[in-house]
Amino acid sequence: MEQSSHEITSPLLPNKEKKEEKDEDANINQPSSSEEEHVNNDENSPIKQVALTVPTTDDPSLPVLTFRMWVLGTLSCVLLSFLNQFFWYRTEPLTITAISAQIAVVPLGQLMASKITKRSFFRGTRWEFTLNPGPFNVKEHVLITIFANSGAGTVYAIHIVTAVKVFYRQHISFFVSFLVVITTQVLGFGWAGIFRRYLVEPAAMWWPANLVQVSLFRALHEKEERTKGGLTRLQFFLIAFLCSFAYYVFPGYIFQMLTSLSWICWLFPNNVLAQQIGSGLYGLGVGAVGLDWSAISAYLGSPLASPWFATANVAAGFVFVMYILTPFCYWFNVYDARTFPIFSDKLFTSKGEIYNITEIVDSDFHLDLAAYEKEGRLYLSTFFAMTYGVGFAALTATIVHVALFHGREIWEQSKSSFKETTMDIHTKLMRRYKQVPEWWFVCILIATIAATIFTCEYYIEQLQLPWWGVLLACGIAIIFTLPIGIITAITNQSPGLNIITEYIIGYIYPGYPVANMCFKVYGYISMTQAITFLQDFKLGHYMKIPPRTMFMAQVVGTLIAGIVYLGTAWWLMETIPDICQDTSSVWTCPSDTVFYDASVIWGLIGPRRIFGDLGTYEKVNWFFLGGAIAPLLVWLATKAFPQQEWIRLVNMPVLIGATGMMPPATAVNYTSWIIVGFLSGFVVYRYKPEWWRRHNYVLSGALDAGLAFMGVLLYLCLGLEDISINWWGNDLDGCPLAHCPTAKGLVVPGCPVFT
Repeated sequence: MEQSSHEITSPLLPNKEKKEEKDEDANINQPSSSEEEHVNNDENSPIKQVALTVPTTDDPSLPVLTFRMWVLGTLSCVLLSFLNQFFWYRTEPLTITAISAQIAVVPLGQLMASKITKRSFFRGTRWEFTLNPGPFNVKEHVLITIFANSGAGTVYAIHIVTAVKVFYRQHISFFVSFLVVITTQVLGFGWAGIFRRYLVEPAAMWWPANLVQVSLFRALHEKEERTKGGLTRLQFFLIAFLCSFAYYVFPGYIFQMLTSLSWICWLFPNNVLAQQIGSGLYGLGVGAVGLDWSAISAYLGSPLASPWFATANVAAGFVFVMYILTPFCYWFNVYDARTFPIFSDKLFTSKGEIYNITEIVDSDFHLDLAAYEKEGRLYLSTFFAMTYGVGFAALTATIVHVALFHGREIWEQSKSSFKETTMDIHTKLMRRYKQVPEWWFVCILIATIAATIFTCEYYIEQLQLPWWGVLLACGIAIIFTLPIGIITAITNQSPGLNIITEYIIGYIYPGYPVANMCFKVYGYISMTQAITFLQDFKLGHYMKIPPRTMFMAQVVGTLIAGIVYLGTAWWLMETIPDICQDTSSVWTCPSDTVFYDASVIWGLIGPRRIFGDLGTYEKVNWFFLGGAIAPLLVWLATKAFPQQEWIRLVNMPVLIGATGMMPPATAVNYTSWIIVGFLSGFVVYRYKPEWWRRHNYVLSGALDAGLAFMGVLLYLCLGLEDISINWWGNDLDGCPLAHCPTAKGLVVPGCPVFT
């Protein structure tokens, strides 16, 4: 028992033949007693994936806040922050996940454990400490990964800085940018603390994405016997990692067309319609497949971490929007759709030309109405307009779905939060540790809101957002954190608030693009950051990390990441000529371009002149009503046909909001993601459950890590020297006519003229 207490034992499996083994493996160490405690099936998580993956034991004696944790955690956070922002501006952005750091720090941690002195300093005093408390353990590793998670996610407020400096070419100082970045990143802690009891402790809130990291922790730290003819999880990981590492040299450098194999375009090289249908990057992506893990996981995350029912909902929503709604609107020429490309994030004039935004901005950085009237109305591509409508519907669907399907649970949890209730084994184990007092979160929340109001009021010439805008943004964020958190915790898909925030401030305060961007970031990202913090809390919950220690790592990691992200972005914007312009072959900033377009639509011009009574797309507002009705129909169906359990798996917020990442995501990102998700979540999970249990999440981590390491290596060795291979296999899509409009008589360079 003493020898095995430092290992993570296998979780309980509902198998009678393993009952004796379970009883031995499922014991837990009391902090003040060596008495054994057995975990029964009622205590284990009711979610099968969690029961198969997450350990059910804990060793509270393991050191957590160690010297090597601080060194490796800080290093991981800094490196991931720098690299992710560095690659973010590129045409094909490469996201380096925390899994890469999770793997890389293991040999470094073990090296530090073997080489650093074990001497105790200030021995015999209350300040006694040692730089090396023993072997590198899993809890240190988890905290290092929490630091890495802070650097792995993007800092959304950087979009504001990029839009103002690069696209609008207006002034914003580094200090003001720093204040905006830090306040937006930290504000989410307040919401996270308030909603912990609803989104972390309940077993039903299982956060599927965390299971990838849990599986990897087990593979890297668990002592496992190799079965005859089989592989341990660590061996499997190393093989998959090496294969992923070696393979990415093809889609990443030698044969880039693997990112989008749009074979229909090859069959019809001179046909606009065929290329619109078949292009994976600029069209509908029918038949397009990407054999590139970066394309598969770029926007929706790893398909191996998505539950099958969530993958099916995303697939249904994608098919409806991409293959029914968009073609119908385009070929029936709704809103003069054929004057523009079928899939584009550009802004157009009524003649299909790119809109010259600089002509309608006055010297005070406001909308010049006279110039706008002269230039004419702004138009969007069919798909771009429909994605905004779908965003409207996803918002109301989220509210109604959570009220109908989770309203009672929220109410019961609210009542039971003040008294003891039935807990699963993970919550039971975590009750041994001191919890983070709620007033800590409240203090951070109040201080951050005060700092935000001061920043916006004192620097209103640069930010344009008045104090009441800050309070309104915070109100929207706190209202939506719980419903969106529930959906994310169950489905691994997170509907966004970006559209509704810019819609509201655009109506209230039109003509101020920076105010619109700031309001969106404070209203949207504070909620998104809260979701991220809650997900990390759940990871600590699964791995039995003391909550106060977890809280400290999150705060420090968030501050470090914000500083490094901003510093890297500022350096790139100051040193790379023509960054984020079409003339730049590599640094085209796809996500920042979409953010800038949104600031023009919702902030500069305003929703009334786009989606209101003065605009072209007024009828798109009916999507709000459609989104509210859709979950009600599903709820009524569950009542009418209670024996049909599959109906309850229809998640309308996920289904409707499936295309929320498009653009900048393209069709091939979705088609490839759905195929891999089906093979993993349905085929393998159903027919090879033992293989899925042992290897699915480990495979996901290996693919992420191999891609990241090879991607960085390719850039450092070849990208910096601008060494490339010029041949047809590096034509990303091979569909040069997919962007062509089909309106009669329209002349566009490189496109045929329809008569």
